[in-house]
Amino acid sequence: MTIRPDVGLRLQFLSRVVRKESAHLLLTDQRLFAGATPLRQTQQIENDPDIAERVEAFVGRFSRLQDTLGDKLLPVLLTALGERTASAIDNLDLAERLRLIDSADDWVVIRNLRNQMVHEYVEDPKVLIGALHAAHEFVPKLAASANKMLGEMTSRGWSDVPGIVG
Repeated sequence: MTIRPDVGLRLQFLSRVVRKESAHLLLTDQRLFAGATPLRQTQQIENDPDIAERVEAFVGRFSRLQDTLGDKLLPVLLTALGERTASAIDNLDLAERLRLIDSADDWVVIRNLRNQMVHEYVEDPKVLIGALHAAHEFVPKLAASANKMLGEMTSRGWSDVPGIVG
């Protein structure tokens, strides 16, 4: 299947972005959650600038990768595959059927976690701690989704970088 040149260029650009975002998220996830003191208290975030910076980096990188995969790469990839794109949830359901993601339901949870980490923690820092730990559990699923999408692109010659991250 041949694709329009502009779609091919967009896929190549997004593949490079996804690889970088995935690598950065995996590194930050490891630095935030593999420490000697588990992140359990909001006081750690409020009183330790190093942890606060790691939390900010994790939230930003988790959110960016989720946005890039779900809102940018997935619709373009579906179009390149000759599929009709629709609402975000319909695109996720189609991606699940095509085995580009494991679970559309998990993606809805990931999106909600992103919103909790970005918006709601301002009101209740305990929500942030819970959301951070839940997001940490979903990092491997985000990386796996990135790998599946990149792998599909690589197998079709639509990516100028190898498909595996982390």
